[in-house]
Amino acid sequence: MADRQADVTSTTGNGLDRILTLEIARVTERAAVAAARLRGRGDEKAADQVAVDAMRAELNRLPIAGTVVIGEGERDEAPMLYIGEEVGTGQGADVDIALDPLEGTTICAKNLPNSLAVIAIAEKGSLLYAPDVYMEKIAIGPGYPAGTVRLDMSPADNIAALARAKGVAVSEITACILDRPRHARLIEAVRATGAAIRLIGDGDVAGVIHTTNPDETGIDIYIGIGGAPEGVLAAAALRCIGGQMQGRLQLNTPEKVARALRMGIEDPNRIYQMEDMARGDVLFSATGVTDGNMLDGVRFNRDAIVTHTIVMRSSSRTVREIKARHQDLDKFG
Repeated sequence: MADRQADVTSTTGNGLDRILTLEIARVTERAAVAAARLRGRGDEKAADQVAVDAMRAELNRLPIAGTVVIGEGERDEAPMLYIGEEVGTGQGADVDIALDPLEGTTICAKNLPNSLAVIAIAEKGSLLYAPDVYMEKIAIGPGYPAGTVRLDMSPADNIAALARAKGVAVSEITACILDRPRHARLIEAVRATGAAIRLIGDGDVAGVIHTTNPDETGIDIYIGIGGAPEGVLAAAALRCIGGQMQGRLQLNTPEKVARALRMGIEDPNRIYQMEDMARGDVLFSATGVTDGNMLDGVRFNRDAIVTHTIVMRSSSRTVREIKARHQDLDKFG
């Protein structure tokens, strides 16, 4: 308990000081454990629902006045953790929350790598209020000159620019791309450069995060079209670790344009920088549900449940890796 108390500071202004850095880990731990009980069972909806229930219950114990800005959908689509839902005790900092209780529902259902429980908490008004549409994304990790990669450049030019910045041949670059029919031309263009590709079936938040540590994950760049909510979560993570990311909403129907306008998005063609999607002080936590490149999945041992979590904060650029052994099994049901 002493370690947890060491992260508590007094509330000042509209900052995140009252949020316990390790308490946010409890939120993703609870969701991950709940989902992990159903991994490999083939039931995506059930796994997602138990993760939502667990995350909401733990969120409501946090000393915050939180509003979900990236969640499970709008009120009429999601009974809990919907966009606009208020969570927390109501006492403490006013914050925006972006969350995905089970990132990679299909991955979990099939017990494949890199399913996560993910949450980001930021100062009020700091997270992009993104509609549930597709977003074109490009991301790389820290240590490169600003503007090394850009959405308005071709895949070949981005791969070549990254290779130059890294000081390696193009053949030593690996791009992470969602394995979708819509990416057929992108995949062809990247392979034509001589770069390698890591195709993933789901979980593009993890895909973006993996660019921050290519020596461990083998991924240098993330390119392609995925969910806009996941884009905001990924941008929040990069704000904490460092890196570069751009996103452009895919508002390709009048209905999507109108929906985005109702959410305050006036320019449907705008390219969002990482700082546009996640500003100010940001906390981010992810817990492994299944084993992955950066996080181990939940382990159910005879006398304990073991979880593996990373918790990050943008203001201090602190990254905590938490391997927790939970011996109070009743707490997790």
